Amino acid sequence: MSDSAVDEDSRRVYTPDDDHSFPDEKLNSVLEFIDTDEEIAAYLEAQNINAVDRMRYNDHGTKHIEIVRNRALCLYDLLKAGDVDFNGARQQGLAEEDESVIVALAATLHDVGHIVHRDSHAYYSIPLAADILDRILPEFYGVGDAVRMKGEVLHAILCHHTAETPLTTEAGVIRVSDALDMERGRSRIPYESGGRGINTLSSQAISRVSLQRGDTTPVMVEIEMTNAAGVYQVDNLLKAKLEDSGLEDQIRIVALNTNENREQLVERIEL
Repeated sequence: MSDSAVDEDSRRVYTPDDDHSFPDEKLNSVLEFIDTDEEIAAYLEAQNINAVDRMRYNDHGTKHIEIVRNRALCLYDLLKAGDVDFNGARQQGLAEEDESVIVALAATLHDVGHIVHRDSHAYYSIPLAADILDRILPEFYGVGDAVRMKGEVLHAILCHHTAETPLTTEAGVIRVSDALDMERGRSRIPYESGGRGINTLSSQAISRVSLQRGDTTPVMVEIEMTNAAGVYQVDNLLKAKLEDSGLEDQIRIVALNTNENREQLVERIEL
């Protein structure tokens, strides 16, 4: 497995193969469309104001969406390689290539509700994302398939909130991937502004997250942390997302304390 270059926030975006380019022509077309869409870009910038500027919470803007979407598509690839069934598109009578499109669109739009409020944002995301999907989906689908795609994307968006239970593998992927953006770069802004809440401090302790094929499961997530504060990200936030995701038996999560210069309260935890 190789990874891309480290970005300015020291967060890494991982790919499951040596030279990962998504082979799906439809997915690539959709990604090209949404990545040049002015309305979506405006949403991704604006949705960070409530979360970061006003509530001093971790990043929920453009960089967060890029990382969640990349990891969601990585997770999708690894699960597909492990012969995991994606029932969302299949049960709607959609094509197999639509599975990754559902994942990509849901990952891109799952946090748009933050422009209304951080609290209950998953519910605010539904009508906002629905309007965007009504504009985008007809570019790629007929009326019937557009309706089915819209339903599956909105279901995945809603179920990234732990109060809701994913009914599809696609939705489970979004739920877990949302918690996989946990490295220290995500909390840089609130940390530099004096924020010392548990979300900020625990994120600061996470130095690296990698996804790879597992020996006993289709996916192994390895998390490197520099002190015990990182346990909160793993045992509280990621664990909550993994539970009831439908992927509990498909993903193995191991966190390692890599700090060798001080006494380690926690050396290794595994979910």
